Amino acid sequence: MIAVAERARLQRRGVRLEWFTVTWNVIEAAVAITAGVIAGSVALVGFGIDSGIEVVAASALLWRFRRAGVDATDEEHGAAERRALYIISGTFFLLAAYIGFEGVGALVSNEEPDTSTVGLVLSIVSLVVMPTLAFAKQRTGQALGSRALKADAIETWVCAYLSLALLAGVGLHAAFGWWWADPGAVLAMLPVILWQGWETLEEARDDD
Repeated sequence: MIAVAERARLQRRGVRLEWFTVTWNVIEAAVAITAGVIAGSVALVGFGIDSGIEVVAASALLWRFRRAGVDATDEEHGAAERRALYIISGTFFLLAAYIGFEGVGALVSNEEPDTSTVGLVLSIVSLVVMPTLAFAKQRTGQALGSRALKADAIETWVCAYLSLALLAGVGLHAAFGWWWADPGAVLAMLPVILWQGWETLEEARDDD
């Protein structure tokens, strides 16, 4: 059983991490979507949409901490965790539907994007920020015993994976002119996203 003072400290850390997630991903989404539209890059736009979905997931966690604070009962904590888990699982499936549609469409229509220096820089910076943030969330979630925060940490790890896929897609297109690497990078994200969405949904159902 976590002491009240320790729970309060961990919850404050969790709130700070989620506010950082919201701020970072709003900026990241704006940059990625703008650069993606200019370059015609499905991978960049998909990455930007993922950042927007990360904002939704982080907002669910902020609601969870606000709804069930330090003095909340176990029942209130459980209800808040379930609601947050359902929202987070929904964000995974929304992202999968979007990038699946856009990725397949780009391959079928042979849409060749322009090279994007902004996309390359963004993917590299995100590869530094996202794993660090995901690790911090994971440690805090484990210490706090919050499955919702740990699920959100996994979504942030997925975002780090998407950064790597984005770097591969945009980088291969820039280096070798492989137009298919851009939508291919998007579709490479699908299995991980769908798997994590299902895992999070199962956690929410188990709580029920």
